[in-house]
Amino acid sequence: MSHSHAVGADVDTRFLAAALALVATFMVGEVVAAVLSGSLALLADAGHLLSDVAALGASIWAARLATRPAQGIWTFGFGRAGILTAAANGVTLLVIAALIVAEAVRRLVTPTGVDGQVVLGVALCGVVVNLAATAVLSRADRSSLNVRGAFAHIANDLFAFLGTAAAGLVVMLTGWSPADTLASLLVAALMVLTARGLLRDAGRILLQAAPEDVSLDAVRAHIGGVQHVLGVHDLHAWSVGSDRPTISAHVVVEDRCFASGHAPQILDALQACLGEHFDVEHSTFQLEPASHLDHEHAGHP
Repeated sequence: MSHSHAVGADVDTRFLAAALALVATFMVGEVVAAVLSGSLALLADAGHLLSDVAALGASIWAARLATRPAQGIWTFGFGRAGILTAAANGVTLLVIAALIVAEAVRRLVTPTGVDGQVVLGVALCGVVVNLAATAVLSRADRSSLNVRGAFAHIANDLFAFLGTAAAGLVVMLTGWSPADTLASLLVAALMVLTARGLLRDAGRILLQAAPEDVSLDAVRAHIGGVQHVLGVHDLHAWSVGSDRPTISAHVVVEDRCFASGHAPQILDALQACLGEHFDVEHSTFQLEPASHLDHEHAGHP
């Protein structure tokens, strides 16, 4: 693993730790306020913050783990630790959203009293804390799915706090307590949307789908355009981590290139081609004569 990757991960860890301190401190105060005011919206926000604390803690662990070099059986290093964390964040959000919806339904059937003034005050404080945490995390590398997962948790809270503040204002002015419950459902909906994006992106990487910004047709066309290349097969593209796309392929070249010793120059041309047109960190090519196809089993087209 390169030094720049390690330095980037160390910087991200500091930003994640600063955001964690802000969120954890406010979460404790919000739980107390939720209990005293009887607000489900505040409790839902606190539950979301609990998932934020877990997400940030796991992201810090994953960022540190990702700096370890490849060694032993871990030939790709630990770059996917952050992807696993992002997937876990998505699942956590879905579970908390389900719990919030269940309690919201109960409260809609049997309304409870809510202190709107406390709800409004705490929610506005939450907006301030959230903006501070968002500003800190915005300085981290958001191309990393690990960091993006943590950032999504925090950014999601801003809308949740605004909705809770609006509900607190309605309860304070009108005494209509269901507004608090409806705000909690808004928080749950935001959690589901965030979880969907995280699980989709993490799933693409864990199931080794081609990166969204890498067109296999375009890769095939560029490789086929290199001089002396006759064809391409067994083309694979995947990501070890959110920022580590990898490509491998079998490239058929003219037989005379092997006799003339020109094969190394073709390999250089192929890697230069991918480096110029695609953001690929690692590529592996097997150069072979046309006759070699007769000795291969059926593989990827």
